[in-house]
Amino acid sequence: MPLSPEKILALQPIESRHDLTKRDTIIYALGVGASDLAFTYEERLEALPTMAMVMAYPGFIWRDPLYGVDWKRILHGESMLEIHKELPVEGSLVGVTTLGPIFDKGADKGAVCYQTRKIYDAGGAHLATVGAAIFLRGDGGFGGLSAGQPRPHAMPERAPDIQHSLVTSPAQALMYRMSGDLNPIHVDPEIAKLAGFERPILHGLCTYAVAARSVLSALCNNRAGSLKRFDVRFSSPVFPGETIRTDIWRDGEGRASFRSTVLERNVVVLNNGRAEYAS
Repeated sequence: MPLSPEKILALQPIESRHDLTKRDTIIYALGVGASDLAFTYEERLEALPTMAMVMAYPGFIWRDPLYGVDWKRILHGESMLEIHKELPVEGSLVGVTTLGPIFDKGADKGAVCYQTRKIYDAGGAHLATVGAAIFLRGDGGFGGLSAGQPRPHAMPERAPDIQHSLVTSPAQALMYRMSGDLNPIHVDPEIAKLAGFERPILHGLCTYAVAARSVLSALCNNRAGSLKRFDVRFSSPVFPGETIRTDIWRDGEGRASFRSTVLERNVVVLNNGRAEYAS
């Protein structure tokens, strides 16, 4: 049965609640490879800015038959993050997730569904807005529009100003999934093979967070509250244990572009990256 965008777009917003603890904040940091005491020690704890991606997260919703998609072939296409207020390390959070628009790339190319989550604290303060483009590889050709999808951030053509490398652990995906993304493509070899991969792949949002750690280190002196925006397109998956080098271009006061490459295979894994930060 073809994808029904009308049905998906008519669904009510998904409200999700999250009783965040310091333990959650530490587990997230360890899941993205951080070992700095600022992110892993409860007595002086700060939340990594990319933790917004898992705050009040509704889970891997696409596995629900309600959406009518081939969930085993889904990939994360893009991520967008805007921080409006310093993220807490504990407390009650509410997320409100909406879906759309949806673009049809054709029967052989799939579809793209945009997903937006606004995150609030218990007092109603708007902490962050998280966006994603979900690549529904098995659900194109339903007759929808293909034009109008946002254009990617333009990358500089000069050599990068900074290069920063971080090594992922062979067990990185096993730890990262403890923050809520239980998609079996990241742990089950058989599911990974069904999706066309030789072995389980690292979560795209873990790769995203590793790149953000590089930007934080290179441009923000590891001050978590400095990063205000972090947008990127996913180009290729990472396998746990690989080295991610992030190339960074300064674009002016408080702005940068970035691109990440796996060194072992010389493959670009993140592209068209855009960061904004308090300098």
